[in-house]
Amino acid sequence: MIYQGSCHCGAVKFNVECPDTIEVEDCNCSICNKTGFLHLIVPKQDFTLLTDKEQLTTYTFNTGVAQHYFCKTCGVKPFYVPRSNPDGMDINIRCLDTQPKNITIVKFDGQNWEQHAHTLAHKSQGNN
Repeated sequence: MIYQGSCHCGAVKFNVECPDTIEVEDCNCSICNKTGFLHLIVPKQDFTLLTDKEQLTTYTFNTGVAQHYFCKTCGVKPFYVPRSNPDGMDINIRCLDTQPKNITIVKFDGQNWEQHAHTLAHKSQGNN
């Protein structure tokens, strides 16, 4: 299935391809805890940005590997390139206009990221 998503103001729009049954992570790291991000990690080829990249601003911290993309207008972060899966895209399912029918939310201990990041590596390989 292809799902369309956007930021709050609609300046950033995208499509993501994923099944109707998905597992997403609820991470307790400092940035995810403050933004309420629910993670759907997909291979990059399953993500399509529909608007001009000029609508986005990028934030990085720590190692600089993760590329957090925010709408320049409303400030919402609908997706980013995660440090755990730099070959993938991480979608905030809360930014999807319609959501998959079956969503399982699992806790992810991002406060201890180094110990747990390896459990996410398969997600950008299309083996969700």
